Amino acid sequence: MKYKLSVEQQSASNPAWQFQYSVDCNVPREFAWSYWTNIANWNDPPASFHLDGPFAAGSRLTTNLPGQTFHSIIRDLKPGHEASIEMQLPDAILSFHWKFEELSADRTRITQRLVLSGANGDAFVARARVLEQSVPAGMKKLGAAIEDAHDTEDL
Repeated sequence: MKYKLSVEQQSASNPAWQFQYSVDCNVPREFAWSYWTNIANWNDPPASFHLDGPFAAGSRLTTNLPGQTFHSIIRDLKPGHEASIEMQLPDAILSFHWKFEELSADRTRITQRLVLSGANGDAFVARARVLEQSVPAGMKKLGAAIEDAHDTEDL
């Protein structure tokens, strides 16, 4: 697997914070997308996830952590290629944009771009920066899980 990282801090007229991380994995794009859009595969303890309906634009996602519950909505979807999930915070939004790029027939780059915006976005920057540490580890874990699932399927 290959990894790529970028972090940006923006002025007040732009998002309060942005972060992007990519992982390349040795599977076809369609397989990676299918694996990721099945939230039963979302293994990120101690978080648990519930999707109210299909993985489609407008569906609501609930994330439960010890002592916290977050509500999100799948805002935009280009099936097989991209999805944007928005988490509502008090007067702010944390967006997770996922992109699945076909590098070759059996190689895919998965990029997650996080954007914190809104009138109260600056108040969440310190908490959002924690994601600069956890997202790379989670993306590496996701890439490995997708490759393992693909390898198992090929047996």
